[in-house]
Amino acid sequence: MGALKGKRIVVTGGAGFLGRFVCQELESYAPASIFVPRSAQYDLRDATAVKQLFHDAKPQIVIHLAAVVGGIGANRENPGRYFYDNAMMGLQLIETSRQERLEKFVATGTICAYPKFTPVPFREDDLWNGYPEETNAPYGLAKKMMLVQSQAYRQQYGFNGITLFPVNLYGPRDNFDLNSSHVIPALIRKIVEAQKAKSSFIDAWGTGSASREFLFVRDAAHGIVLAADQYDKPEPVNLGSGEEISIRRLVEFICELTGYQGEVRWDATKPDGQPRRCLEVSRARQEFGFEAKTSLRDGLTETIEWYRNECA
Repeated sequence: MGALKGKRIVVTGGAGFLGRFVCQELESYAPASIFVPRSAQYDLRDATAVKQLFHDAKPQIVIHLAAVVGGIGANRENPGRYFYDNAMMGLQLIETSRQERLEKFVATGTICAYPKFTPVPFREDDLWNGYPEETNAPYGLAKKMMLVQSQAYRQQYGFNGITLFPVNLYGPRDNFDLNSSHVIPALIRKIVEAQKAKSSFIDAWGTGSASREFLFVRDAAHGIVLAADQYDKPEPVNLGSGEEISIRRLVEFICELTGYQGEVRWDATKPDGQPRRCLEVSRARQEFGFEAKTSLRDGLTETIEWYRNECA
């Protein structure tokens, strides 16, 4: 074990929300280099561009975080793009990694890959027991194909690919664009803006009855790098906090932490998404000792503070 020290590592999506924290975490493992490809220079959907990336960076390990991603609204508007872009990036990167005899490939999937009515908490063995929730199925299935490809390549070629399934992430530097953001940054922005405008109410999507689990971005980065360093098996691994909360309670919690006292108006014509999401996280603990350290209260407090200082 100890795969990262002295290695040349490529982190796709390394300039993004999760990627910056992963690159920071990697530094403590003393790699030889960390190379972050930018989309303007390397179109990861294109085989020629991916081959050029390998020629330029000469990676021994690839951590693939790059994704075209968004919340429920963005998924509903872009199902074709989200499927094609994410599927092609995975296909091209893993195939080139095989051709170049890469030492290790780390794929990050998504909780959206799980079936719509997965028993809670979601166990890795349930990944194939049904179709994903319709609003984000194309994205979820495109990301899940990396698990299929990695396992098939391991079986046929001895390819060392691992696949991690992080739950919904949040934290400083998240995407706070209301057209494409996930639930926590969208709510923080809405509530802080309503507070500044002295608005007496905010609008929230759905009924509030759906539940979610959230993982603070710094914890996620720690788990991904731990797995990159220590985990070498074909079975997928969930990364989460094991802490479930209803969207209604989440809204109340953010209002409490921001000090906003206005009304929350629920728009039941908007979709709730998957009814419940909460991961069974014991495999990560058993295989490479990962446990989330940041409570939802502490993580939300830090994220709200960052947003107020940097964006509000």
